[in-house]
Parts: sequence; structure tokens; C-alpha cells
Amino acid sequence: MPTEDYQRSLSDTPRQVNDDEINWVDHGDVSSKGELPFASTSESSLKEPKKLTKASTDTVVMVETAFLASAASLVWLINFYFPVGPILKIFFPIPIALFYLRRGNRASWMAAIVSGLLLLVLMGPTRSIVFVMPYGLMGALLGACWQRRVSWLFSIISGAILGSLGMFFRFWLTSILVGENLWVYVITQITQLADWLFLQLGILAQPSFVLIQTLACGLIVVNNLVYLFAVHLVALMLLDRLDNPISRPPEWVRVLLDY
Repeated sequence: MPTEDYQRSLSDTPRQVNDDEINWVDHGDVSSKGELPFASTSESSLKEPKKLTKASTDTVVMVETAFLASAASLVWLINFYFPVGPILKIFFPIPIALFYLRRGNRASWMAAIVSGLLLLVLMGPTRSIVFVMPYGLMGALLGACWQRRVSWLFSIISGAILGSLGMFFRFWLTSILVGENLWVYVITQITQLADWLFLQLGILAQPSFVLIQTLACGLIVVNNLVYLFAVHLVALMLLDRLDNPISRPPEWVRVLLDY
């Protein structure tokens, strides 16, 4: 028989289906809704992009943590070796606060810890601790306040309290390392300032020790209040341009800045 006629006869012959194939279709692979056997495979394949998306999100968070933590550490490092006044000091807590606005509480604490570890390697444990307390904690605090849109008054006062505690912590730590009480040196300078003020005001009296202590603590708090106000102004103009706005300033600040 010719080849073409033989192939045509094979195609015309009906194919016999055995019992195993019938059971495979009836019992194992056709769902109750009449779906085909590969429906479950397609559903599982649709879940893969979600896993990839989560993995890519975790990668982005890790990269941003490393970048902003290194930025905060680099600003501290440059200001320590090449001080240019209070300009760079304003930017100490801003990278960590920005990371709080972008990724939340846990990510900001990770950035603060990574900054401390990086400075620990580059500058030693003392400089690392002095940066984390207060500026690392201040960045997380300001980020929480700005994300919740609290008033500037609350965030500035809370940040100034934390900054004042950080200043006292620095005096305490440095005094232990040096072996001398540096607070006595501060009190001596404040005493000379108080004597000069009394002389200018015509007060013929010696300032008391309690007054000297109160004046020293008051100057530290006022210094931190001015510093936190400057940080808020810089963050207002910088973070708005990065699409991570902070809480809105009071009306008199808007009028002053024409913002």
C-alpha cells in the first residue's frame, strides 16, 4: 500500500481510550467547577511576581538604609575633621528622619544603628556613641513627629529636651574618659558671665550657686531650642522637594519665609 494511503487510514481509525485515562479525567484533574488540570498551576505561577515584588522591596529598603546611614555618618565625619561652623550640624538628624518618613519606625532605628556601627569602625566607640546619643535618637524622634503631623512646638520642645540630655550625657562621658569633671569648667565660665551681667546691671551682689546652675542649664536648653528650630526650617525646604513633607509650620513662620 502506498505511504500516503497508509497514513490516511491511520488517521481515519478511531483511537481507543483505556480506563486509566478515563479515571484520570474523571477523578483527579477536573475540578468541581469544570476547570482544567492546569488551573492550579496557573494560580501558583501568578503568585511568583508577588514574592519577587516583596524581595525587591526588601532590597530597596536595605539600599536606602545603607545610603542614608552612610550619609548621616559622612556629615558627622566631615564636620569633625573639617568643621565649618553650625552649617553641617543642622543636617545630623535629617537623614534618619527622612528614612522614618519613607520606611517607618523600624527602618529608622536600623539606619541609626548602622550609622553608629559605621562610625564605630571609622572613628571609634566614643564618637559613635556621641553621634547616636542624641542625633540618631533625635532623627527617629523628629521622623515620628513629622509623620504624625504634630505641631512644631511639640516636636521642637521634645527634640530640645533630648538634645539637652545628649549634651549632659556628653559631659558625663567625656569627664569619665578624661578623668576630670568638665561640668566644673562650664560652671566657671557661666560664673564669669553672671559676674559680668551683674556688673553691667549695677547689681552689687555675688551670684549664688543655684543661679549659676540654673543659668547653665537654661543656656543649654535655649541653644537646643534654636538648633531644633533651624533643623525644622532646613527640613521644611529640603524634604518638601523630596516628596516627603513634614508637618506644616506655624502661620508666622509661613509669613516670615513667604512659604
